[in-house]
Amino acid sequence: MPHVHIKHFPTPLDPAREAALVAAVTRAVVEAFGVPAGTVSIATEPVPPDAWYDTVYAPEIAGRRDLLRKTPDY
Repeated sequence: MPHVHIKHFPTPLDPAREAALVAAVTRAVVEAFGVPAGTVSIATEPVPPDAWYDTVYAPEIAGRRDLLRKTPDY
């Protein structure tokens, strides 16, 4: 606890960029929730653009607006 799942369009992340992303998200979660870094888990999941609406936008963004803390600009 806590777990962060980042769904994104397929984008190649070299090891340094991926490590920077994980470190930044970990720091933010540790600060926000006051938990040790060792309790944080982070997953990244590439989703093809043609599947985004059906697998991410409709069920997780439009369908769960009550849980969103930041909404997309579109």
